[in-house]
Amino acid sequence: MEEIAQVYARSLFEVATEHDTVDVVRDELGQFADALSDSHELQMFLFSPYFSTEEKEAGLRRSVTDADENLVNFLLVLLENHRMPAIFRVRRVYDGLWRDAHQLLAVQITSAVQLDPSVAERVGGEIGRQTGRTVELTSAVDPEILGGIVVRVGNSIIDASIRTRLDNLRKQVVTT
Repeated sequence: MEEIAQVYARSLFEVATEHDTVDVVRDELGQFADALSDSHELQMFLFSPYFSTEEKEAGLRRSVTDADENLVNFLLVLLENHRMPAIFRVRRVYDGLWRDAHQLLAVQITSAVQLDPSVAERVGGEIGRQTGRTVELTSAVDPEILGGIVVRVGNSIIDASIRTRLDNLRKQVVTT
């Protein structure tokens, strides 16, 4: 199912790029996915085999108004191909493509106590300088790490927490 989401999201992204509506489509796709996620009834209607494709298309056209034409056509293609349940994964992939196109890099810093904002900004700034990308920085507090920090950059994790160091030391002591 993940490959299907990749194909659909890339296709939507390419069409949106051709029409210079990448940001609009991203926003409207997000709004649609959020509305679908919040409504069990709407999910039942759009995902259920009990309703015909024609009924679903008519319902979609009535409920999605003033949206980008390419997005509406995309949603209709999902309905026709019985792929609407992949919409949440399509959104996730589309967001990743959007971030790549805008040279954005998600960075999350986790520490045992609230970091001074200037420290977090320095870490984010250095990562941005080294990667050449604009950093989207978020911070979190997790007392379980005891001290130090854990930095998640995209899909990579740099774990400089005391918790990890103690776990590694414990493993070394057990194996010797």
